[in-house]
Amino acid sequence: MPTSAPGSSSLPRSHRLFIAGFTLLELLVVISIIAIASAGVAFALRDNTGAVLDREAQRLAALLESGRARSRLSGQPVRWVATEEGFRFEGVAREALPQRWLDPGTRVVGRPLLILGPEPLIPPQTLTLTSAEHPERVVRIATDGLRPFTVAPATP
Repeated sequence: MPTSAPGSSSLPRSHRLFIAGFTLLELLVVISIIAIASAGVAFALRDNTGAVLDREAQRLAALLESGRARSRLSGQPVRWVATEEGFRFEGVAREALPQRWLDPGTRVVGRPLLILGPEPLIPPQTLTLTSAEHPERVVRIATDGLRPFTVAPATP
């Protein structure tokens, strides 16, 4: 029975190179780790100014609906007014609803007054929010008077 010297092989040279390399499974694992790391970096570098503005708009839409419900419940008119420091609800107790933005850079564009009731059907109203840091980003909060206030990106 013949034996070969250490390091020699009876396999052809092309097969010996394949065995010395990486397997397909090892390459797939490395590629998937790189893809997961790249996705993590992309999410970490995401501009969150839009997210902050969207969060402010969703919060304000919920507060407007709350003010609208309070107005209908009490039968007293409630108005929302934008101020330099934030906003205020006229017609409800001052401590009943928040009076400030979560992000101090949030600004109201245009008409800073909304009428929230007490009638179940109010006039159609629109409010536009922007950020002081990025004034080109705007979000619109609107109601047709019957449906709740909704948030949508403002059209240019």
